[in-house]
Amino acid sequence: MQYKKLGNTDIQVSEICLGTMTWGEQNTEAQAHEQLDLALEAGVNFIDTAEMYPVPPTQETYALTERYIGNWLKQRQNRDKVILATKVAGRADWLPYLRDGKNCFDRKNIEAALNLSLQRLQTDYIDLYQLHWPDRKTNFFGKLGFEYDANDQPVPIEETLQVLGDIVKSGKVRYIGLSNETPWGVMRFLHVSHTMDLPRVVSVQNPYSLLNRSYEVGLSEISHREHCGLLAYSPLAFGMLSGKYLNGARPEGARLTLFTRFDRYSNPRALRATENYVKLAREHDLDPAQMALAYVNSRPFVTSNIIGATNLDQLRSNLNSINIRLDQQVLEKIEQIHTEIPNPSP
Repeated sequence: MQYKKLGNTDIQVSEICLGTMTWGEQNTEAQAHEQLDLALEAGVNFIDTAEMYPVPPTQETYALTERYIGNWLKQRQNRDKVILATKVAGRADWLPYLRDGKNCFDRKNIEAALNLSLQRLQTDYIDLYQLHWPDRKTNFFGKLGFEYDANDQPVPIEETLQVLGDIVKSGKVRYIGLSNETPWGVMRFLHVSHTMDLPRVVSVQNPYSLLNRSYEVGLSEISHREHCGLLAYSPLAFGMLSGKYLNGARPEGARLTLFTRFDRYSNPRALRATENYVKLAREHDLDPAQMALAYVNSRPFVTSNIIGATNLDQLRSNLNSINIRLDQQVLEKIEQIHTEIPNPSP
């Protein structure tokens, strides 16, 4: 396993981060603990979760993922061996059960969310606390184009950052990060932190894969120049880049078989691009999923690649991507495919 510095902190995180959003929906607690044990053994020290996990979110399964992780930490007594990241959910009318449907990034909601996450995770501090998505209306979760809403009234970033600064001072959180953010949002947070002497965000957790390289357009330069690296999620595009969904296949128990709401990676352009990437991998005796992950691992603006799995065989294969180095010929052919079919799935 290789390690990188998390932003401008003194923390070294593994280049592979263990994603957890299936735990409590597609995975039992015992299976979650098996994945954690295997990842830790492989050198992974970075675990990412969220208060609203598992996904898709429901009132019945809300926060089960954090509970599973908390029980594992208590049983293994190894809190000092992991860098633990979680997220506070943003404003969303599709989460009516979350804080009476009045959730936003103000003091009341952030502090309530944090305290409950600490209880469930059975720890007294979070290494990286992230805003799961912007409080304002903007383009994220599969939207490329921005549509301005003059009536939108988000919590001011200054107010949100002041709350985050206070919880860092309290010792409950070490560092803060953003997720599903835009270039304007990241730079605004950085500007406010500078002018108000508040904590800087150290990471941005956004989607990034061979099918969605939109992060490169405006955010990758920020990652480099502001020491605010990408924590890449959906690096396999919900498993699409493994090739298992090609030709209309829907394997039993697979994510896109169970939850059609995540089918944004199945449009005709995405399918055509996936076919090309899978063909390229097989021509070079590479596993398609490992090639896709190795590409993400190789990007200099990526701090850590968040992988998820529903079984141990998948996890072992995904972890092994860290040992794969793509040669120049493969990288050039990836660029050719990207040029022909750029960002087919936002």
